[in-house]
Amino acid sequence: MPSFEWNKIIASVLTAMIIAMVAGILAGKLVAPRELEKPVYMVAGAEVQTAAAGKEAAPAAGPEPIEPLLAKADPKKGEQIAKVCTQCHTFNKGEPNKIGPNLFGIVGDTMGHDRAGYQFSGAMEAHNADKWDPEALNKWLYKPQGFVKGTKMTFAGLPKTEDRADVIAYLETLK
Repeated sequence: MPSFEWNKIIASVLTAMIIAMVAGILAGKLVAPRELEKPVYMVAGAEVQTAAAGKEAAPAAGPEPIEPLLAKADPKKGEQIAKVCTQCHTFNKGEPNKIGPNLFGIVGDTMGHDRAGYQFSGAMEAHNADKWDPEALNKWLYKPQGFVKGTKMTFAGLPKTEDRADVIAYLETLK
């Protein structure tokens, strides 16, 4: 095949690629999706963004105080809510650690403290002078990554204050 024929083949391939690229750009301009003003479905623990401003909404100052709700918290309901935690944690005395430590007797214990040989993250071990009191558990259950940055726990948290109070009441029964 003479070189002139090769030039025509290469030119036609390049022309087709340029037409496809221009068509893609034009289609993107004509059919541009609009951002929603508010999310249709909010995932627990996800950061809220506003489309109009294009910025993150002001972060919440943290969870509401838990003490007022603990008086009427239901440990049985807390046990039901804590069932989602059984993927990574055990709750009964003497049970082995899973991905996360056994939580029997956690209330009043020190953070990042040896729990039957569980290897805590360095971020969690840095809190080993602190205790797991109801207020600390409230902050932890609200958003673990926000309470101890760098923790191994990937759980998004419990957004409802009543749910956190019920879980804390359940954890207080494990002694």
